Amino acid sequence: MKDMTRRQVLNVGSTAAVTGILRPLLGNPANAREDSNMRTERAQTSSEDICFTEATVLVELLRTKKLSAVEVMKAHLSQIARVNAKVNAIVTLVEEEQLLEKAQLADDALAKGKPLGSLYGLPIGVKDLYETKGIRTTYGSPLYKDNIPDTDCLLVEREKRAGGIVMGKTNVPEFGLGSQTFNPVFGVTRNPYDLSKTSGGSTGGGTVAVVCGMVPLADGSDYAGSLRNPPNFCNAVGLRPSPGRVPNAPVDLAWQTFSVSGPVARTVKDCAFFLSVLAGPDERVPISIEQPGSQFMQRLEGRSFKGVRIAMFRDMGLPWDPEIRETIRAQSKVFESLGCVVEEAEPDYRDANECFLAWRHWAIESKFGDLMATRGDQLNEYIHWHVAEGQKLTGPYLSRVELKRSALYERVRAFLDEYEFYVLPVNQVLPFDATQHYPSEIHGVRMDNYLSWMKSAYYITTTGNPAASVPCAFSKSGLPIGIQIVGRHHDDWGVLQMAYAFEQARNLEKRRAVALT
Repeated sequence: MKDMTRRQVLNVGSTAAVTGILRPLLGNPANAREDSNMRTERAQTSSEDICFTEATVLVELLRTKKLSAVEVMKAHLSQIARVNAKVNAIVTLVEEEQLLEKAQLADDALAKGKPLGSLYGLPIGVKDLYETKGIRTTYGSPLYKDNIPDTDCLLVEREKRAGGIVMGKTNVPEFGLGSQTFNPVFGVTRNPYDLSKTSGGSTGGGTVAVVCGMVPLADGSDYAGSLRNPPNFCNAVGLRPSPGRVPNAPVDLAWQTFSVSGPVARTVKDCAFFLSVLAGPDERVPISIEQPGSQFMQRLEGRSFKGVRIAMFRDMGLPWDPEIRETIRAQSKVFESLGCVVEEAEPDYRDANECFLAWRHWAIESKFGDLMATRGDQLNEYIHWHVAEGQKLTGPYLSRVELKRSALYERVRAFLDEYEFYVLPVNQVLPFDATQHYPSEIHGVRMDNYLSWMKSAYYITTTGNPAASVPCAFSKSGLPIGIQIVGRHHDDWGVLQMAYAFEQARNLEKRRAVALT
């Protein structure tokens, strides 16, 4: 065991296994021969080995001094220099000198025995919708192309407090609207598995940065599917947490339950690990859930799913790319191999579309309605549409919509009393051309607006259930396909357990993204 090289340790791939290997490897740090061997191993480890090591494993290697934070930072900077121009994922990069200085400070803290946060020394990608002190934050809009905040948002505060190092900002659609990442400031973010295709959105930049090994973890947000669709399109894991699970501030609409913040990673275990840092109550957000994030540090392994009832979608009354539909249905055998009882069934999502659109119109009008008079020419067509529709809304209409949404919530709640999980595609189509703003039709059915092709994601948003996107297959053309696992009210942990069990049982083949060649 003591002869195992660091390259072999990096390739082990799980925190538990690495922890078991590292204990005998470390021995006495004062031993000169072992220090010499360690330097040799470091010389043999390539930057790419580091960049594609799980975040949970990297933290263990950093804490046990098998890697330094400076080494990890240099590896990721090298990967960004090599790959980012192909995909346009990171649009504002912190100066290299500053990043290396922060990494050195992390190494110094470890050497001095100071308390270390959960994300100690890890590079983090921050979505360009989130305020970052001293780092440009544009929201993908020309109105903010030179905006440099003087404070961090709550999410970034937590990342930094946990020892994470903000690498820079990841690309978004303009103001985060739409599941296609392009904007007039930075352009389009491309799919790493086919550079002519979209990465999805709005967490497209963060997802691509993770998939391409430019950061081990990225944060994101989800209103209509933005923490699910980019991972679905790009072969990553994303979680839309329950509203209030990951509070963020400042926030204009403190009581709203549609937009949430959450994690993107390459594995379910890393996703849960990152969530443990991001989650937890904060009095600045009145709907924040009074449970600590530490619960997500538990072991994902070990739960028996024997007899657990799973509902496999039928069609939800929506049009589908036939390959998507059949690919997801074929995953029933994976759940059955875990001992689950899988049946074709789905909740009654009647009124979900009306409820979602009404409250989205209302929310966006509240944000941009006054700005339209003075800066309307600098706001895109999506905002114009939402503001126009939002200004038609009346109090009595919205009260009826909320009655419908309450009834919808109760129908879904009752359904998930019978079935513990609901499984369906994340999206109704495969990744489409990167020059196309959104699909105009699906299987012969015309799409009414830029959101219509995302109903399989935003119907889930409307009732506030936690949902994960987990890689499950590749299309005939080699494009990633993810499966959406929806859980009961506030059962984020159960969703992660099921997602992890599926990920391990599916054991999807590793395919190298073309952007890395």
